[in-house]
Amino acid sequence: MHYAQMRQYDIANGPGIRSTIFVTGCSRHCFNCFNPEYQDPRAGQEWTDKEMEQLLSWLSAPTNSGLTLLGGEPMENTDGLTQIVQNVKQAMPDKSVWVYSGFTYDEIIQDPQKKALLDVCDVLVDGPFVDDLKDPGLYFRGSSNQRVIDLKATRTSGQITLVWPDGR
Repeated sequence: MHYAQMRQYDIANGPGIRSTIFVTGCSRHCFNCFNPEYQDPRAGQEWTDKEMEQLLSWLSAPTNSGLTLLGGEPMENTDGLTQIVQNVKQAMPDKSVWVYSGFTYDEIIQDPQKKALLDVCDVLVDGPFVDDLKDPGLYFRGSSNQRVIDLKATRTSGQITLVWPDGR
């Protein structure tokens, strides 16, 4: 798996102070993508044990709320990310894991590899960015077609449950 960057402190991609991994590789090519340079799966650096150790160190801080996965497209990097999230959850089960994807929830659960990553995450921000639906007033998403899904509540109820039903 390749990644373009890791951030120790990020307040834009989920609640609280979070650490983030921006993977590379995305076949969605959304118009006006905010990270078009991350679409190339060969871009960035290869993930190693060194990055895993650094990430766990950052997440161990009591002020850190959790991990957010972005890209590129995390659902096109399931081989690496599923193991990373499992390692995080094993070491720090109290830390939340958010994942952003241009794929919708319904698309993700149809693919066993994508669903395996989803199953170890707590929140999914789903759907492609749609420039015509861009709204800077939305919480933690770029366009109004995207949803912030509480995965635990969704798994429990069997119905998609949004973190903020009104989007704000």
